[in-house]
Amino acid sequence: MEFLTGVKQQKMVRITDIVTEGMEGKTVFICGSVHAIRKIGEVVFLILRKSEGLLQCVWEKGKKQKDLFSIDFIKEESTVEVEGMVVCEARAPYGVEIHISNIKVLSVPTKSLPLPVAKWKLNTSLEAKLNHRPLALRNIRERAVFRIQEGIVRGFRDFLYSQGFTEIHTPKIGAKSAEGGANIFKLEYFHRPAILQQSPQFYKQMMVGVFDRVFETGPVFRAEKHNTKRHLNEYTSLDFEMGYIEEFTELMAMETGFLQYMMQLLKTNYQEEIKLLGLSLPNVERIPQIRFEQAKKRVSEKYQRQIRNPYDLEPEEELLIGKLIQEEYGSDFVFVTHYPSKKRPFYAMDDPSDPTFTLSFDLLYKGLEVTTGGQRIHDYQKLIKKMEERGMETEGMEQYLSCFQCGMPPHGGLGIGLERLTMQLIGEENVREACLFPRDLGRLEP
Repeated sequence: MEFLTGVKQQKMVRITDIVTEGMEGKTVFICGSVHAIRKIGEVVFLILRKSEGLLQCVWEKGKKQKDLFSIDFIKEESTVEVEGMVVCEARAPYGVEIHISNIKVLSVPTKSLPLPVAKWKLNTSLEAKLNHRPLALRNIRERAVFRIQEGIVRGFRDFLYSQGFTEIHTPKIGAKSAEGGANIFKLEYFHRPAILQQSPQFYKQMMVGVFDRVFETGPVFRAEKHNTKRHLNEYTSLDFEMGYIEEFTELMAMETGFLQYMMQLLKTNYQEEIKLLGLSLPNVERIPQIRFEQAKKRVSEKYQRQIRNPYDLEPEEELLIGKLIQEEYGSDFVFVTHYPSKKRPFYAMDDPSDPTFTLSFDLLYKGLEVTTGGQRIHDYQKLIKKMEERGMETEGMEQYLSCFQCGMPPHGGLGIGLERLTMQLIGEENVREACLFPRDLGRLEP
């Protein structure tokens, strides 16, 4: 009988292992993809691509190698196992290179590459990149975007854990949507009607009664027939809900704390990606807030723009609010608060001083909404009354409403669009650039 006792020690090393002190002159084994091949006379430079970055390997013809394999047969994007000596070389990435003594080919491409992934930048259309997404992401700048995105999610999780939140995972197939409206994907669930959830709203509210503070990262689905640079039909939402709040501004303060933590994490752990993409991280030490009606009025006055929709912000207005806040306060972020009740969900708590507005907010980042949140109604009678005023039926929401009948604490929460936040952070204009495999009106593959 054989037993497994834990992670198996591998002979293969990582780049981080090679660059540690005392490795010079040692023989190592390392695997990777052949990112590029450069031949200079009798010397061949193989640039290996690893998850951490690029590693320079050197093959010199005529030097003693362990087998008779010809390096001339190796192509770009072959995967190989290299054996060689670690040598310090200031001109190489990470200041080291591997002098090859043996190469084992693990796989070779069987067709020509549709994209030049070894180039510094893929000078091709977004459509071409999306059609060949798994290959396009091998480009080090393209994949750096999703390392930055990893840092955002990692920061969200780590920060909320530190604040006493519990991570939950809620179903994405349901009987009724929390958001309502017509933009719902409907499906048949064992001969019963069902929908894909537009948000985890109902579930995270219910879990506040269990854990006090909860968060989730997961997909949400919107059947919106938009074909814009800012919309996706499936995106990742970073959600949290927190109980026993005294006012809704606590939610904005919590998000500000997350942004501060996340920016510091990126600076510390994602320096290579920041450098690759040429990013300048925003200052989030102080984020201004402005009321909805005041924001519309100031934009209208400063930029001579007529207010056309008194109940919501149009995309152009969001851009102008972002411009105004940057010009006057030097901030890329702004919380817009107290949205009209008419345009917020039934569970949004109305402002006691003026019930036509809600204790809710959006966070705009460079003029684009990346977060929606606010305080929720926690009193059962008030919740039912608001549903009745809107002509809503309780069918399909019995489990949700029963929690309020059994008592719920004052609470609120928010949802952050991961792809939008990433897009603004990396300075792209199309949200598809910040989504691994986008789903929109015309795309179901790859």
